Order: sequence, then C-alpha cells, then structure tokens
Amino acid sequence: MRVVSLFSGAGGLDLGLIQSGHKIVWANDFDADCVRTYAHNIGNHAILAPIENVPSEEIPNCDVVVGGFPCQGFSQANRLRVGDDPRNSLYKEFLRVTTDKQPKWFLAENVRGILSLDGGHAIKKIEDDFSRAGYRVQKRLFNTADYGVPQSRRRVIIAGTRKDLPETLDYRYPEPTHDAKGSGNLKKWVSVGTALADIPEPESDHQLLNHICSLYKVTNRNFTGHRTTNPDMPSPTILARGNGGGGVCAIQHPKNHRRMSVREQAIIQSFPIDFEFLGQMNSCYRQVGNAVPVLFGKYLGEQLSTLAKMERVSL
Repeated sequence: MRVVSLFSGAGGLDLGLIQSGHKIVWANDFDADCVRTYAHNIGNHAILAPIENVPSEEIPNCDVVVGGFPCQGFSQANRLRVGDDPRNSLYKEFLRVTTDKQPKWFLAENVRGILSLDGGHAIKKIEDDFSRAGYRVQKRLFNTADYGVPQSRRRVIIAGTRKDLPETLDYRYPEPTHDAKGSGNLKKWVSVGTALADIPEPESDHQLLNHICSLYKVTNRNFTGHRTTNPDMPSPTILARGNGGGGVCAIQHPKNHRRMSVREQAIIQSFPIDFEFLGQMNSCYRQVGNAVPVLFGKYLGEQLSTLAKMERVSL
C-alpha cells in the first residue's frame, strides 16, 4: 500500500513497512540529520521541514498515514510532563494530515505515558478527535520484546480505520511471537547478550558502521536507573533523552564494562547491520533512541498487508 510517514526520524518504522511490502510515497521530519540518514538508507522522498509548515495539498494521497508524533511531553522519562506541554499539540498535525488525506488506515506510535497523561483525559481527547475525523479508533500497549526485538520497549499503537470501510477491515494488532519463558508456541525473548554475541569491540580490526560509543564513565548506577544490563534478558529501553551533561543516555553493554556503541544500540533496535546513521555521535544515539524497532514495524506492516488482501477479495 501507499504510505505517508510523518515524524519519520531515521526511518525505523518506515523500513519495517517496506520490508513487509509497502511503499513509502512521502516522509517528513524537521531534524536535518534524520533526513540525511533516511535519504542515505531508504530513499530521497523525505522532506526536511516542520510538518506544520507543509500544506496538506503538498502531501500525496495514500492508503495509510503512519507516524510517531513527538512524545517528549507524554514520556514518563520527562520529569516535566504536563498535559498542556506545547509539544503535545503536534499530534494535531498528524490529525490534520489524516483528516485532509483520508487514508483508509492510520497508525500512530507513542510512549506508554500517553495513556495516563492528565488522568487519561489526553488519550480520550485524541480518540475523540480521530473519531470526529471519520475513524474507528483503538489503542493497545505493546512490549516489543514480545515480537523478537532484543529490548524491553513498551509503546502504544493507536490504530484507526476509516468508518466507511466494513468492520471486517478494522486494523488487527499483531499477536505476540515471543514471551519471557517461551510458553506454548511462543519463542523465548531474545536476550541482549544473544543479539550482541558476535559484535567485536569498537577498537578491534573488524570495524562496523557507527561502532563508536559514549566515553562517559560507567558507574554503579547510570542515568537510566539500571545498575547493570542483564545479558540473559532483553535490553532496557534504548533512550533518546539527554544525560544532563550535553550527551545522551547510552545503555550499558551486557558485559557492563562500557556503554553500548551506536551500532550496538541500533542492533537492539533491530536495524540492519549496514544501516548507517549520519551526524555527530550524540545525534546518532538520539536517532536510534527515537526510532520504532524495525522488526516491530514489520509486524505492524504485515497486518496492513493482510487487510489489503482482504479488501481486494471483498471488492
């Protein structure tokens, strides 16, 4: 299907959708490094501009609109989280594009804090807005570790189906493929130790793209609140926020002797090994931390592919 991507970042969600058979016809971000990274790895259809400056008529028609509208005001990692944070209004730009383009489906990704913001009133307002725009709306909280991503990352997916489509074509969330124990037909979570087992040290002769790491000293308790990284479990959530010293929060390596490199955190986010992030090291860390894990994006896209097939059969 034809997909318009808003707040695309480095393109984690978009790459997952491409891997599941979809075509990204237009993408957008206001961060120059993100757009450079996107163009370098995915395609030159990403536009560098604040979305509020882009008229809807300049955006192509599409079957699906996707995006993770900026979440800083919603995030539980943001200690200044408040309901009237001006950054939260950017979801209205997502709403504006969806309303004007009227895709058959939309998918909006956000942090779990969006569910509790203002005692749940914020998510209710968002649902009501999209309902008035002509969509049946649903939401669900996911842990990407349940989909083979070697990271415990909890995110909300808000899905909408245009009301003129039959309810049989409502978006259906993907079912988990993994769990903590590998119960029944499910596989066991992929551990961070397994994911990084074959990755050499940054100083070795076998250099990988972006295999550079933060030089901040590893202490008993790093800025993310994790004393150590358990190699037998999925990684803690890869973050994009600052460390208070002008850098970013890099998760400890599972051997707990240093911070993970940009490349290692990208692997934890399920980016391909040859996906290259452009910009200064701190920018690359942020691009990785803000991304939707590629593998999770692929599972979301496969559900859209199923709906497209069902729609063709029903015609």
